[in-house]
Amino acid sequence: MTRRGSRDVWGEARDFWGEVLAWQGAATVRVLPLVAVFGVIATLVYAASRVGPQMGIPVGPHEIAGTVLGLILVLRTNAGYERWWEGRRLWGGIVNEARNLATIALSYGPGDPRWREEVVRWTIAFAHATRRSLRGERELPELAALLGREPADRVAAAVHMPSAIARRIGGLLQEARAGGGMDGFAFQEAERQRTTLIDHLGGCERILRTPLPRVYSIEIRRFIALFLVTLTIALISKELGWVTPLLTMLVAYALLVVDLLGAELQNPFADRNLGALPLDDICRTIERDLLGLLAEERSLAEEEMTIHDSLPEACPGGAAAVECPEGRPSGSRGFFA
Repeated sequence: MTRRGSRDVWGEARDFWGEVLAWQGAATVRVLPLVAVFGVIATLVYAASRVGPQMGIPVGPHEIAGTVLGLILVLRTNAGYERWWEGRRLWGGIVNEARNLATIALSYGPGDPRWREEVVRWTIAFAHATRRSLRGERELPELAALLGREPADRVAAAVHMPSAIARRIGGLLQEARAGGGMDGFAFQEAERQRTTLIDHLGGCERILRTPLPRVYSIEIRRFIALFLVTLTIALISKELGWVTPLLTMLVAYALLVVDLLGAELQNPFADRNLGALPLDDICRTIERDLLGLLAEERSLAEEEMTIHDSLPEACPGGAAAVECPEGRPSGSRGFFA
């Protein structure tokens, strides 16, 4: 059973025909225009061979070239997937460090409800701001809901939004340490989690700002275009008739899809890319988990207050209030005092 609004990813992966016929999330729509272009070129070449001089070249060179081209495309796709997987690992680290930081703050930080609420909400805000920053966005509706409009506007105006939030979290930790509400060991561990969040952000920015060399993409696509244009001439010698342009389009579809995947996987953070990381879902998970910690703490505090109010007050001599001969005692309330 899945949570409301979540996708059954593993169920979708097992649905063979559902994925064969799927359009959403598929590369087919994006490559069809190029496939059509190569189909038109193949049709014109074949028609020219029917009305003009006979054309044709041996298929052997294309068999060798096709094998080499396939290997090059696979290597490029693997390089893109490595970047995608590294991005996912870094975001997994952001999830873990955010949980660790909030847990340390709530377990070892001061008891001031304002401080505890702020440090958790600013930690959530770091994840949202990181996602927006990697996508080049400055609108922060999530921060306005978490922190209020004024703090969200200050973060949006910062040169580097995640760093501004990390600095605010550092200020809250320093406030707790200076006020005596957090011991040195807990402070150092919380600081380590905070700096690790920044390290993960830096890793994501390295992926974003260092794509594969453009010359690599240029030469591969020239190779693809040359291969597909001359493929029709090679197939003419097989005397396949008007099936020749269709076979060229089929080969073009396969090559162009793999080429597109290699290009799209280079940036796993853009929500418009195929196979983009589900950063919206990841940030919602962080927000749900950390706000859940706050809700559990409030519930526990209310439960303790209920128990506190239900306990009999202690007499000055240690007897329960119901046994005190003078009525209401003037002593302490015992364990919850």
